[in-house]
Amino acid sequence: MQTGKREFYLTSEGVTKLKEELNDLVRNQRVKIAERLREAKEYGDLSENIQWDDAKDRQAFIEGRIAEIETILKHSSVIEMPKGTKVVSLGSTVHLELEDGVQRYTIVGSTEANPEEGKISNESPIGRALLGKKPGEQVEVRVPSGTMTYRVTKIE
Repeated sequence: MQTGKREFYLTSEGVTKLKEELNDLVRNQRVKIAERLREAKEYGDLSENIQWDDAKDRQAFIEGRIAEIETILKHSSVIEMPKGTKVVSLGSTVHLELEDGVQRYTIVGSTEANPEEGKISNESPIGRALLGKKPGEQVEVRVPSGTMTYRVTKIE
């Protein structure tokens, strides 16, 4: 869990997803876990009750996730998706050319980053290197396997 005065950057879609998850955790998952705890308690001796231990572990996870989401939402800033921008910024979708093809990334805050969906964090090596770049510019990024060279072809 991230704490402190750190600011979290989220798209409006990311805020909506977190609010939906929080609602599910509070209204549904808490109720389910309370029922599991009641059922496990009926088995008697709690010191050797696996169902009780599992339910308590799940309860701790749910409460931790609720606290984490509440912190993120409390300290978040919504990313305004830039329109007609000429430089890569938070919220930009960047089209890149590489030696072996093309890629498209949207620069988001670390909370929403999901490379499989083409969303990379502004704090990642590639995200940091792309910020402030313009179409036509080349970017070199050190990765574990060496150095990757990208050329920015388009910014949305």
